Amino acid sequence: MGPALPLLALGLIDAAFSGFRAYAGRDARIRKRRAAVRSGLRGLAVGAVLLLVPVATACALLLCAADRNAAYAELADGGTGFLLPLAAYAAVVLVTLVGYFVLPFRASTLAMVVGLGPLVLLRPLVVAAACAGTLLGGGGPAALLVGVVAGAAVLCVEPLTHRRWYAEPLTHRRWYAEPL
Repeated sequence: MGPALPLLALGLIDAAFSGFRAYAGRDARIRKRRAAVRSGLRGLAVGAVLLLVPVATACALLLCAADRNAAYAELADGGTGFLLPLAAYAAVVLVTLVGYFVLPFRASTLAMVVGLGPLVLLRPLVVAAACAGTLLGGGGPAALLVGVVAGAAVLCVEPLTHRRWYAEPLTHRRWYAEPL
């Protein structure tokens, strides 16, 4: 299967975090674990639907290819090149999250502000580097097309989740009246 499963796993994990980011800061409740989990699941659902587009693109390219073995090898090489920058980025995010959960309060807050804040801003650049990695990894135009479609899908999860569920501002009465 090559890099397809790790890429799918990274895409779905990123979608769940994107759903959470779309929700984050929306209300002032102290206990908002259920709302945070719900937002992550919403992002996961949106991401799962959006990630069907690059899968369908890759399948269409394979079905239309004259030499399916060569096309599959090209897509696999491009997928590996796409995976490398994303895996490095995910490792840095994971280390920052571990620091957030393990370190004392002040240090964990610093890990969030210094680590995760800038990392979220770097996401589009990392996706662009992953798209460039498809070509550097030995993939051709077909692999670049799938990479660009996948990158666009991943970057659209947060705005779509926000627009669908969180675009309306919460009023004091609404968030206070919702059950915990």
